[in-house]
Amino acid sequence: MSEYLLSDAQMREFIVNGFVTVATELSAEFHDAIYEKTMSVFDKEGNPGNNLLPRIPEIQQIFNDPNVGGALTSLLGADCYMQPHRHPHYNPPGSKGQGLHQDGGKRWSHHTRRLLVFYYPQDTPVELGPTGVVPMSHYYSTREGAEISPEQPIVGKAGTVAFANYDLWHRAMPNSSEKRRYMMKFLYARMSEPEGATWANQEAEWSNGDPVGPPEHQEMFRHLWNWHRGVEDNGSHGMSNRTSLSDLVSSLNSTSESTGLQAAYALPRFGEQAVSALVRCLHDEPEMPRRNACYALNAVGTPAVDALCNALKDPSEHVRDNAAEALGDLGRKAESAVPALVEALSDESGRVRVRTAEALGTAGQSSSVAAPSLVKALADPNDGVRRNAIFALARIGKDADGAVEGLQNLLFDANRYVRGDAVHALYRIGTPAAKSVLLRHLQTTRWCPITTRESTF
Repeated sequence: MSEYLLSDAQMREFIVNGFVTVATELSAEFHDAIYEKTMSVFDKEGNPGNNLLPRIPEIQQIFNDPNVGGALTSLLGADCYMQPHRHPHYNPPGSKGQGLHQDGGKRWSHHTRRLLVFYYPQDTPVELGPTGVVPMSHYYSTREGAEISPEQPIVGKAGTVAFANYDLWHRAMPNSSEKRRYMMKFLYARMSEPEGATWANQEAEWSNGDPVGPPEHQEMFRHLWNWHRGVEDNGSHGMSNRTSLSDLVSSLNSTSESTGLQAAYALPRFGEQAVSALVRCLHDEPEMPRRNACYALNAVGTPAVDALCNALKDPSEHVRDNAAEALGDLGRKAESAVPALVEALSDESGRVRVRTAEALGTAGQSSSVAAPSLVKALADPNDGVRRNAIFALARIGKDADGAVEGLQNLLFDANRYVRGDAVHALYRIGTPAAKSVLLRHLQTTRWCPITTRESTF
């Protein structure tokens, strides 16, 4: 398996640019058959949407391919999860293409916990209207990201698979050819926080000399490199060491998002000394300094946990909301915050409860402490709380064995993604009781991929 993992060079490419591509080992005839079947399904039934895999189950072989599996393991860990949402994107001949956009955006985290995976069943030269991406734009939450570097088309032979950060700016480019272009989009999620490198890692340091990517963002890239390696940063060296703490904190509110990002990843060199000033930034009304402060607090790491726990009780809703999100982004480094997060799961604000449920899935995934409160949250009237509670239970997995009955009650929920994530949570729990529920559910909901309007039985 190790020969299929990404190299250090490929991981650096992904960290800087936000995407990387691989080719499958499947034959050209296999991809031709997928292309023809996709055309047939579109012509006879329309876009299958989330039913893409049941309708064209041969596509699963793409994800069984060792190069694809190696890339997914490298970027998200061996237990990553194909989420219920998937969509075949059709770019017709003569199309004008799309405008640049983000599918994610404003998640206030640069850590790789979600990926867009694009599969192309046909040769895709630039005239066929490939996916255009903006390298390095995944670090940006404003329109500045769409203009941070020149657009790059994802071109390649049939069987090309691209792995893109969920926040990467992208679009369908114009199709000037006379051929249909299809792209199958899947959404993957990380289930376990990184405890060590999951790619073919040979080098400990982000850079051993020449900077990889823009020099002004080396500290940001180095933080992501160390995060993927499960290593806590030992202090930033970005910007001039003569730049004061107060000047860097002021720069978090720069009108230039790039300047704010540089400041956020330079602040950790002050360590615990920077924490109180950064937590005060969470009180700001403008979103920019609060978001940049969250990046900085995350790069500071463990010394920020206690102050963020205190902020969970702040009178301001957005302070509590931001504190919960920052603790969740700290992941295992915030494990001591789990009791405070469990308490915050009863917050009067639905927005705070949404963030808190998500945070418990990363900070609390090493034990069963958070599971009982997350089970109660499955009945929360807020749809976002319920969805994040299910996902958190899935991340906790075997330590959430008391959640089986609550998850079973959601298998026929009105929200299709609640249903899908409940199935995966039961799979991750993996007890005999959980497996029994899953098998009974499969007997009821089994899909027949060869049942169509022309062949109903």
